[in-house]
Amino acid sequence: MTYTVAVAGASGYAGGEVLRLLAGHPDFEVTTVTASSNAGKPLALLQPHLRSYAHLILQETTPAVLAGHDVVFLALPHGASGAITAQLPDDVLVVDCGADHRLTDEAAWAKFYGGEFNEPWAYGVPELPAAGGKLRDRLIGATKIAAPGCNASSVSLAIAPGITAGLIDEDIVAVLAVGPSGAGKNLKVQYLGSELLGSANPYGVGGGHRHIPEIIQNLKLAGATDPKVSFTPVLVPMARGILATVTAPLKAGVTTQQVRDAWEGAYAGEAFVQLLPEGTWPRTADVLGANTALIGVTVDEAANRVVALIAVDNLVKGTAGAAVQSANIALGLPEGTALTTNGVAP
Repeated sequence: MTYTVAVAGASGYAGGEVLRLLAGHPDFEVTTVTASSNAGKPLALLQPHLRSYAHLILQETTPAVLAGHDVVFLALPHGASGAITAQLPDDVLVVDCGADHRLTDEAAWAKFYGGEFNEPWAYGVPELPAAGGKLRDRLIGATKIAAPGCNASSVSLAIAPGITAGLIDEDIVAVLAVGPSGAGKNLKVQYLGSELLGSANPYGVGGGHRHIPEIIQNLKLAGATDPKVSFTPVLVPMARGILATVTAPLKAGVTTQQVRDAWEGAYAGEAFVQLLPEGTWPRTADVLGANTALIGVTVDEAANRVVALIAVDNLVKGTAGAAVQSANIALGLPEGTALTTNGVAP
């Protein structure tokens, strides 16, 4: 069976990455692409690297245009998806790459985003440990899926095994090096090359980043009761990628071998979340273009803390790859269809 697909927000980074992945999907046929201010323009004008879609013209992003497709991917600014998804038919598989359907806590939404709160959907990080299994189980047969925030899924995947195994205290510190493509195609001063090149720029410092409630929500799914998260992202001069360093205190008596066993057990058999050999650390260069999360874990014995590092491509495993992977699961297709574990080098 071939599924007809519409991609809303196709002129942006996330929408373009969804399209790039779907170009190699044997079961999906992209028939419609939409945008806001760019409606009416050829897609190739905004996404010149997507040559196989050169025939498509960007249409307006309206429920009427998106309806009638089997699958709809939304890559819209936060707060823009809810009004559209409410008007789409129930039998359409909708995957939202924005934040509108991620959070279950209305108060957290009001504090970090504001505006109308929308119904939370199945969360699109299949490998994330959760009570009794993985989130993958909740995606089977789903018709409404919330793709994750790239920073949130990275931090969550890095540290969740320690929580699920009961090895760490719930005092989590995360510092991330992040490429600016995660912020979308925003014409803002802090994203200009002259501001980024040769510099590392922290933002969202002191508990203000919007992905914090999503991380807390994920850690509770993994078994935490009252997690505290100190989260500091830093923009660095690479177009895409996240390298997150996540630490937490070990409980009394926990050994290095127990830590290793917990992370190995959590991700054993997972194609897209891989634990590296002991003493080996992930690099963003190794996951460029891939739907792969690479993790390295160790114990800082002097500080009695676990240290987990994770590298992902924020536009693939962090967003579009997670969206396509989750759609595959929902439809009963092979999970890795159109996705690769291989990065691009050099």
